[in-house]
Amino acid sequence: MNLKDRIVVITGAASGIGRAMARRFADEGPKLIVCADRDEAGAKATATEIGGVAFKVDVSVEAEILSLIETVEKDHGPIDLFCSNAGIGVGGGAEASNDAWQRIWDINVMAHVWAARHLVPRMAARGGGYLLNTASAAGLLSQIGSAPYAVTKHAAVGLAEWLAITHGDQGIKVSVLCPQAVRTAMTAGNEDGVASVDGMMEPEELAEVVVKSIEAEEFLILPHPQVLDYMRNKTADYGRWIGGMRKLNRRYQG
Repeated sequence: MNLKDRIVVITGAASGIGRAMARRFADEGPKLIVCADRDEAGAKATATEIGGVAFKVDVSVEAEILSLIETVEKDHGPIDLFCSNAGIGVGGGAEASNDAWQRIWDINVMAHVWAARHLVPRMAARGGGYLLNTASAAGLLSQIGSAPYAVTKHAAVGLAEWLAITHGDQGIKVSVLCPQAVRTAMTAGNEDGVASVDGMMEPEELAEVVVKSIEAEEFLILPHPQVLDYMRNKTADYGRWIGGMRKLNRRYQG
């Protein structure tokens, strides 16, 4: 998809990856970029910078996602590209609280489900559209120190796969973004963590990769190309890969 003259919505646009994508997408001449975030001031700052519009949206609430979609399409026109990008991290394993598990599940998984629920029928009826879901390399591999993050990002990848398989013949394009460490508020103070083993990427670098991948309509977007080799190692010998991850766990968890 070429972004020129398109209407694009980006959640989590107040900072980090979302803000970088909004800035980079603006260079492509879209009709409108909608910057959505629960941080209303941050969303407005991004929108003002690029000449877009801002919405305060909590993606953990389905009604707010639906309201965003309905308002944009009523006031501005059909959404061509919806970037379900907002996400959070939670540490720990099975012992993490139910509230923590539920919150990360709603934001990292259900927000994608709700966007698809309310957009896919609209897009299919008009002949197509594009969904970009931000997941993580953790959704293809795992995440040392955080079961909730690893599990929800795996689920996000699985959902994107299912949407691409099920709705591709209706003209629905799907991409899933799976970076390793990106310099954002989420990774602040963890620059030497396991996710940054291949370096800490700047959000602007990632946004450049995303634009090219959307143009090529690639399903799997890997800003860190090494992840593809890690995936191959995992599927080639799962047991050996688990052993290697246990070594990483001992190294980083002490």
